[in-house]
Amino acid sequence: MTQHLQRRLTPRHITFMALGMAIGAGLFLGSADAIKLAGPSVLFAYLFGGVMIYIIMRALGEMTVRDPVAGSFSVYAQRYLGPFAGFVTGWNYWLLMVGVGMAEATAVGAYMHEWFPDWPRWIWVLGSVVMIGGLNLLTVKIYGEMEFWFTLVKVITVLAMIVGGLSIIFLGWGNGGRPTGLSNLWSNGGWFPHGLLGMVLALPVVVFSFGGVETVGIAAGEAAQPERTIPRAVNSVLWRILIFYVGALFVIMAIYPWTGLGEHGSPFVTTFAKLGIPQAAGLINFVVITAALSGFNCTTFSGSRMLYSLACKGQAPAALSEVNGQGVPVRAILVTLAVLLLAVLLNYLLPAKVFGMMMSILSFNTVWTWTMVLLAHYSFRRQLRERGEAPAAFRLRWWPFSGIVCVAFLGFVVVMLGVSPDTRIALYIGASWVALLAIAYRVFQVQGRMQLATQS
Repeated sequence: MTQHLQRRLTPRHITFMALGMAIGAGLFLGSADAIKLAGPSVLFAYLFGGVMIYIIMRALGEMTVRDPVAGSFSVYAQRYLGPFAGFVTGWNYWLLMVGVGMAEATAVGAYMHEWFPDWPRWIWVLGSVVMIGGLNLLTVKIYGEMEFWFTLVKVITVLAMIVGGLSIIFLGWGNGGRPTGLSNLWSNGGWFPHGLLGMVLALPVVVFSFGGVETVGIAAGEAAQPERTIPRAVNSVLWRILIFYVGALFVIMAIYPWTGLGEHGSPFVTTFAKLGIPQAAGLINFVVITAALSGFNCTTFSGSRMLYSLACKGQAPAALSEVNGQGVPVRAILVTLAVLLLAVLLNYLLPAKVFGMMMSILSFNTVWTWTMVLLAHYSFRRQLRERGEAPAAFRLRWWPFSGIVCVAFLGFVVVMLGVSPDTRIALYIGASWVALLAIAYRVFQVQGRMQLATQS
């Protein structure tokens, strides 16, 4: 058994992994909830949130280029903020990836239900767990190739939808030759039909939608050329958000009144179905299934690598640090998949509520991860300055101002989680989870001291 992961992910793999996590269930399914809350002003929420995510990714990218490791921000949190911060951040992220994986698997079940309404959703969820689990147990290069093709399908289709949608808006294609124009964006209550508060309440949903882009940092531990691929992937975050979120939702809400979106599943599907293009709706349904599988694929990869990293640091059972001859952490993957099977049970018991429930609960975990990235980066830059070292060419601009603004934004998101009754549970569960991790950390400390005493 070798003790190290292998750097087999090419620049093409890393770039498309970053794209893949930006185009998942958060866009195709979660956007419906955001539209209900904010109406057309959801575009501003995604735009502002995208700028904040770009700041986070620049901070993470700066540390990753200097030290590309599988544990990424968990390792950086331990190095620059202390072992407790590293422990909580690592386990918190593993739980986040498991939860997002459950949500993505749930999305697969929801979209397959469109085609097979008589079949229970949990069957499709189980099938996705088995398929994605099998892919992750193969070499990381095969995983990277599958993610590349998953993402390519999504990218081509979403771009085609935007171009086709613009043709509907301005040329009337597919709408009897009558251009829909842009009036739907403001004729149903204006840009802010629920006021500024509606847009603000959508921010937690927006946060979840972007969750997973930090996977780029995790993948750096198995990237062949991290010093070249990480900056490229990070720099593409902002334009990806502009195209795939702001651009796509702009087109959809211009074509169809926002008040009718999300009532029958994804707005991507219902928009084309209402326009009398059932073939396109079927195609979009296929693509969103691919998108959900892609997101599930990435979360399984990231969760298992974080579990592997925690084991390597002595913060998880040592057996999880073992990898096979192909450099695959098989045990960490199997443990992650075993927990993901809970999604099957949840979809059996609560098939209509799982996605929204997981989305609300996991917002806290996402905010915690991003906050730790920014705090670790702040300490990292301070240490560089104290040693008289200049930052690298690839760095977070306008530091520390940009980082402080972003931390304040994340704090505001936490406040909004508490304001809405639908998302308040995220704070309760998040605080309970952190408290449980604090106890677990104490147990690990005691066991470690006992082992040292026995050895001496």
